[in-house]
Amino acid sequence: MGTIRLFRHYVRVPILVLMCVEALVFAVSVYVGAYIRFFPELQVIRTSLGPLPPRAAAYALVMVLSLAAVGLYHARYREGLLGVLLRVLAGFALGVVVLVVLFYVFPSLFLGRGALALTIAISLAGILAIRGLFFGALLDPGALRRRVLVLGAGAKANSITRLRRRADQRGFRIVGFVHVEGEQDVVEAERIFHPDMPLAEFAARHRVDEIVVAVNDRRKGFPLHELLDCRLNGIDVVDILTFFERETGKVRIDLLNPSWLVFSDGFQQSTVRELSKRFFDVVASLLLLALTWPVMLIAAAAVYVGDRGPVFYRQIRVGQDGKPFHVLKFRSMRVDAEAVGGAQWAGEDDPRITRVGRILRHYRIDELPQILNVLRGDMSFVGPRPERPEFVTDFTERLPYYAERHRVKPGITGWAQLCFPYGASERAATEKLQYDLYYVKNHSLLLDILILLQTAEVVLFGKGAR
Repeated sequence: MGTIRLFRHYVRVPILVLMCVEALVFAVSVYVGAYIRFFPELQVIRTSLGPLPPRAAAYALVMVLSLAAVGLYHARYREGLLGVLLRVLAGFALGVVVLVVLFYVFPSLFLGRGALALTIAISLAGILAIRGLFFGALLDPGALRRRVLVLGAGAKANSITRLRRRADQRGFRIVGFVHVEGEQDVVEAERIFHPDMPLAEFAARHRVDEIVVAVNDRRKGFPLHELLDCRLNGIDVVDILTFFERETGKVRIDLLNPSWLVFSDGFQQSTVRELSKRFFDVVASLLLLALTWPVMLIAAAAVYVGDRGPVFYRQIRVGQDGKPFHVLKFRSMRVDAEAVGGAQWAGEDDPRITRVGRILRHYRIDELPQILNVLRGDMSFVGPRPERPEFVTDFTERLPYYAERHRVKPGITGWAQLCFPYGASERAATEKLQYDLYYVKNHSLLLDILILLQTAEVVLFGKGAR
């Protein structure tokens, strides 16, 4: 099986297995490091350090979260072996910093300098070995990839062949495409099957795990009873929209129809979810404020010294249910940036951006004052990017389902910001809308936490900044 679903968010099985194995390595490293440090007087461990299980659990949790924060559990990770090594080292450095803070707050969890150094060295060696194995052989094994048969060979089915990125194809392997009577084939002829037997028998013969229904018109030649036989024989049957949602983390608006929005799971709102999200927003904002206030003070001073202009920049954005609000940011452009031409996208090497502003944008520091928007309730910590009314009006008229992204509060960070780089075009807006719809459909506390961890990767490595 390629993916499982946790709280309506699809998680790849190899990534989940990797995370569990590495957590176990971190926990075991604590025991091995302590035993080596105090050998042969092992009784000193209990009298000097105390019980190891809570220390092993704390160390494993901190280090796994640190690796996640540098992008090492990202399903769309595409860097080479050297990139993996550098990120592992960055993750360990981040983890050590967090551990120092943790030991200061909870001294009872401290391992001792000798035991901690050995633990870090042992776990680093173990993680590098595991990463080498996963990168070379285990990350994308055929045994964990679903064998997928596509029902249909027309335009809808052909859209699957355009999944070019290796990261989008890690969870499945296409067996082929089945011709449907009355449908014009678009897929390459050598990949099309014309079965002379029942579909269930054909699927069993080719060891198919899943059938993706990609028929252009279900009113013509739709093999309902054959699909039912496949389903009852244990073969999963999904429609193409659900398939793309699972494999790419976005909702394809070019294939979307209103009935799928109505009948699919997701798009759920509840009082419990709203209260838990609000609690999460307040706690996360206060923690971030406590950690970044020195950076914010330095940024404010740098902006003022840079050109003696205003430190903050207030701008009207569209919030939940289309209600406008004033977003607060550190000013990163000249004061007269829109004196001519009105609202404009930020472009590559935009001359309106100041020298200080370029640094602030690269590390997302200009976004930090939005913490106050979150505390006021205008924004959430995680959600779609808030856009200006001029752009919203334009895109609502031209892009189907664009208004649906305003069903939830906008966020400082979000799923679209992680999955697609900054873009100043209608095409970029379309791509981001598809990721935003995925978030609106599947948002949960787990997904918010995953997005926050991956946002740390964006800040550390400057991905998508402009």
